[in-house]
Amino acid sequence: MSFGTLLYRYFFFGWLFQDASQGNLLERAAALRHNRDQARWLPTYMRRWLWCTLFFYGLGHVVESLLHAPGLSVLFYVPCALTVAVNAVIGAAWVGLRVAPAPA
Repeated sequence: MSFGTLLYRYFFFGWLFQDASQGNLLERAAALRHNRDQARWLPTYMRRWLWCTLFFYGLGHVVESLLHAPGLSVLFYVPCALTVAVNAVIGAAWVGLRVAPAPA
């Protein structure tokens, strides 16, 4: 497996899940069951993105306070804000797959 593929799989979780909107009723139910089982990995991805958030925020703070370069710190604060949005999406997916009750 190439390094790019490994890096993608380390940060993005889409490869873990199956499309639950395709196939007949049994195939969709099996895909949903699979997705609910795979949702156990979502907190791991949230932790990874949380560390990215803290890393970029820390770099932005260091650049802004020590170098007195607020314009340059934007290069770190913007990715920090984007990682917060990614964590929100992962959290919503986790709640939808693990916490919410299964459809009857």
